[in-house]
Amino acid sequence: MMGALPSRFRRERVLLVGCGDVGQRVARLWADASGKPRVRLLALTSTPSRASELRALGITPLKGNLDQAPSLSRLAGLAHRVVHLAPPPNEGLADWRLDPRTRALMRALARRTAPLHLVYGSTTGVYGDRQGAWVSEVSGVQPQTPRAWRRVDAESQVHAWGRAMGMRTNALRIPGIYAPDRPNGTPRERLLRGTPVLRAQDDVYTNHIHAEDLARACFKGLYLGAPQRNFNVCDQSQLKMGDYFDWAADHYGLPRPPRIDRASAPQQLSLMVLSFMSESRRVNSERVAREWRLAWRYPTVVQGLAGPPAGQ
Repeated sequence: MMGALPSRFRRERVLLVGCGDVGQRVARLWADASGKPRVRLLALTSTPSRASELRALGITPLKGNLDQAPSLSRLAGLAHRVVHLAPPPNEGLADWRLDPRTRALMRALARRTAPLHLVYGSTTGVYGDRQGAWVSEVSGVQPQTPRAWRRVDAESQVHAWGRAMGMRTNALRIPGIYAPDRPNGTPRERLLRGTPVLRAQDDVYTNHIHAEDLARACFKGLYLGAPQRNFNVCDQSQLKMGDYFDWAADHYGLPRPPRIDRASAPQQLSLMVLSFMSESRRVNSERVAREWRLAWRYPTVVQGLAGPPAGQ
């Protein structure tokens, strides 16, 4: 008769694919009163130097690289739940519309048959430009940038894998992530650089989520999400980008950014900044509140940043 399994195999195992700032915040949500995780946490990493950092957080590092599919073979059957927060690559793509990293991960996980729940971190960019109109999860996707196209592909691959394998998958559509204790997590550095924003008549709506609320959504999704379901993870702010930076400048005691018209923007702004200024939408996240009973700790970006200004 087979004996009992060792305790390391009896504990629930959670795999973090993409264990940066948000992944580490998700990991901390399993901590008990002593700070130790109540589940066995595993994290895929392609950087050996991160091993000691992850172990210090109670996370077991697993060497592997999403850009090298053979290195992912050991992931099959390893975890009960997976949080996939790794972004698609931006270069070296055979087809700019596809996310080869998510495809490689899904092929590796397809080798298992036991039940598994996977949460994927996507982007609200999949909705494209709606000229300030509201979007919800029932709004069709309209990707307008290569980055958004790759996220649409990743969502499709995740949900197709879930349907084929009988697994539960959820895609969290995430806007701009911020937090005062997150690297580059506030608008302060941009204000110090004096980066312009659009004048009022050309301005676009911007959407936000505090990193802690995003981590809580990832955690909830692992246990409550219905199969093959998308969820907008966005706070209740309804700010245009210029108004947001004006408020932040006042908050930090810095000059408000200069305003420019849209025709002048390509000469003064980076392609990345321009891409954010080319789309305007307001994101409805009532599904998270209704189905998960999840209330944001920081309902608006003003509340999330309204602690003492940096340096005081």
